[in-house]
Amino acid sequence: MAFIEFDNSKELDVIPIGRVAIDFNPTDMNMPLWESSNFNKYVGGSPANIAVGLARLGAKCGFIAKVSDDQFGTYVIKYFENDGIDVSHITRCVNGEKLGLTFTEILSPTQSSILMYRDGVADLQVSVDDVDEDYIKKAKAVVISGTALCCSPSREAALKTLFLAKKNGLVVIFDIDYRSYTWKNFDEISLYYSIAAKNSDIILGSREEFDLTEALEGKCANDEESAARWFGYGNKIVIIKHGKEGSYAYLNDGSIYKVGTHPVKLLKGFGGGDGYASAFIYSLLQGKPIDKALEFATASASMLVSAHSCSAAMPSAQAVQEFIDSFPGMEVVTKIK
Repeated sequence: MAFIEFDNSKELDVIPIGRVAIDFNPTDMNMPLWESSNFNKYVGGSPANIAVGLARLGAKCGFIAKVSDDQFGTYVIKYFENDGIDVSHITRCVNGEKLGLTFTEILSPTQSSILMYRDGVADLQVSVDDVDEDYIKKAKAVVISGTALCCSPSREAALKTLFLAKKNGLVVIFDIDYRSYTWKNFDEISLYYSIAAKNSDIILGSREEFDLTEALEGKCANDEESAARWFGYGNKIVIIKHGKEGSYAYLNDGSIYKVGTHPVKLLKGFGGGDGYASAFIYSLLQGKPIDKALEFATASASMLVSAHSCSAAMPSAQAVQEFIDSFPGMEVVTKIK
């Protein structure tokens, strides 16, 4: 059964909108950030990572964003172009806004943190004028990032993208992508997250992120209640993550899948979610059965947490399949209902 139907006549597979940043990951690892002296530079930001991940897997992606009018902005555009991502709707800021910078701390394989510089950042300057209906109509799906909803004008641009996607029959994927430092208060978070969630077809987030989304209207007691709530608004797939314990995928036919992880040597504690999202979306585009889509997604996530970077480590479809094949007989996805 195909839970998600895509219009295969479209020129583009997916258009994400939102955060593009520069990640600086330390090569001096397993020590506090203040002791690290050497870093590698990567394209970062969850929507950007998802776009790169999809492109590496073979999907045709666009992107809607603002970048800085400087060498870092050029770096992002060239990086996307090298991966075949359409950059026609990535524009430069005109008032001096800069790309956000993320310095990561890899204290140990299980302890990671980030130091963000996001005052007056470029990605939050994307506006409704940057969202073109004709461009949206070229795609099968859009990815709305929760971070893009945190303030104006990015908030309105993301919502315009969502509603134009709905109007034109695209699949809407909501990646909650909560970042505490971008929001003013919890009511605002719940208000805008719930608007996006009520107009989506697929929602991906952690248990904490679902609690934030549901706060104004009342938190659900458990994952199954959360899934039922969002199915009531028309969603077809709800994925709720529980960190190292794995995740659960709920389908609107009542099916539930428990998704585990592969036993890999951890290098860092971040990046897996973006690998998961890109691989899951790609699998749905390819028409994979839901259990195989989830297997593919969790394999990509496992690969990402064992790599130094996020965007640069996004694997090809062949690499993901070879990774899965390297664990013969291992079941990481179980249908529990």
